[in-house]
Amino acid sequence: MQLSVPRVDSFVDGVRAPSNSPRYGELRNPGTGDLLAHVPFATRAEVDEVVASSAAAFPGWRDTPVVERCRILFRYKQLLEENLEELADWISRENGKIPEEAQGSVRRGIEVVEFACGMSTLIQGSTVENVSRGLDCASFRQPLGVCAGITPFNFPAMVPMWLYPVAIACGNAFVLKPSEKVPGAALRLAELFAEAGLPPGVFNVVQGDREAVEALVENVSVRAVSFVGSAPVARYVYEAASMAGKRVQALAGAKNHLVAMPDCNLDKTADAIIGSAFGSAGERCMAISAVVTVGEVHEPLMEKVKDRAEALQLGAAADGGSDLGPLISGPHRERVLEYIETGLDEGARLALDGRCHSGVDDLSGYFLGPSIFDGVSPKMKIYQDEIFGPVLCVIQAEDLDEAIEVVNANRFGNGTAIFTESGWAAREYQNRVQVGMVGINVGVPVPLAFFSFSGWRGSFFGDLHAHGRDGVNFYTEQKVVSSRWFGSD
Repeated sequence: MQLSVPRVDSFVDGVRAPSNSPRYGELRNPGTGDLLAHVPFATRAEVDEVVASSAAAFPGWRDTPVVERCRILFRYKQLLEENLEELADWISRENGKIPEEAQGSVRRGIEVVEFACGMSTLIQGSTVENVSRGLDCASFRQPLGVCAGITPFNFPAMVPMWLYPVAIACGNAFVLKPSEKVPGAALRLAELFAEAGLPPGVFNVVQGDREAVEALVENVSVRAVSFVGSAPVARYVYEAASMAGKRVQALAGAKNHLVAMPDCNLDKTADAIIGSAFGSAGERCMAISAVVTVGEVHEPLMEKVKDRAEALQLGAAADGGSDLGPLISGPHRERVLEYIETGLDEGARLALDGRCHSGVDDLSGYFLGPSIFDGVSPKMKIYQDEIFGPVLCVIQAEDLDEAIEVVNANRFGNGTAIFTESGWAAREYQNRVQVGMVGINVGVPVPLAFFSFSGWRGSFFGDLHAHGRDGVNFYTEQKVVSSRWFGSD
């Protein structure tokens, strides 16, 4: 007898809450293709009920002293550390990340919670006494109300933790809509927060698809929307939420470049390219998906990169010893395969074909080996688009000036790196490149939590970025009070 497939819950008012929606999607293990559960797509009415729960919880949480809020954050951080391996297992099961990548992503998320634990000083205002005779002036930062987060599949725990810990520590209530492809980790994150003592309704999780996104964007009780995902959806969320009068930060797509100078350390540079281009199967917004080789470094560097890429071992998270996990789904794998065909049609040379990688045909999940396109032109679609898979484009430049022109001409400006032993070249690059996050001999320049995730140009829509000081300012608004007191005479 065939067993019924379980349905994933939402998390509302401190407990798991089933959905009555007739619409749902399938949750599959990317490493095996096995059906794990059905994910209900919440109706607009259900989303509104979740937002109402958070709106009801907000006044009490806003009035909770910041030191008490921070104590709950400290307890939450401890619980996250104690349950790190369990959270990583959820990520590996639903996203396909190998254990090392899954655990590392949870650790980076916990760093944001650690940052938010210092909110008692981060949220401080300023005071000037006697700005005029007998007149004092002070500024305060106060929470907004209900904030919403819409997060992607590629980092099921880390990206949500970029958002809600800071918002909640500031005194807001928060509604998280995780990707329908990876619902489990978000539920566990919410349960642990409740266990830490967070009052019911302050942090709710609602499962859903586009209808849930639209409901959150349009709900009048939602004061701010944080989004992380593809560029087209980021633009939609930014425009729709802004038109509705909400504060918005929308982290969008990327085409991150690594510039390899002739004097770079070849082995260190090749290792960085492999890790940044093919780590997490290339499914991350800070992946290096384009390498610009300058001058004579091209041939020796590409030889090392190709050798290392060919040696990567494919496998599911449960297999152990794998270097490269699966893509998130069958349809996404087909999309990446279409880009490989497009690159061939455009005239790029496929120096390494991931479709023929060792082990691809023996695995049942959504696997694809690393592919390297050489001789790529900036006009090609494989260069212009964010492929979001293990596909690397290589462009040649004569000198640093040309390399900078290539990077700055691309519409995205999320992250970039330069590998060189020249302090002059590094300084010139970091000053002139129009990209928000720059690594100097660092392949994946993701900032720590006390800095902000600062994408530029087509990689970000909004003003204030995620976490760091920008995150605190985004989830609060400034109030300025001028006061004068009169004596009894």
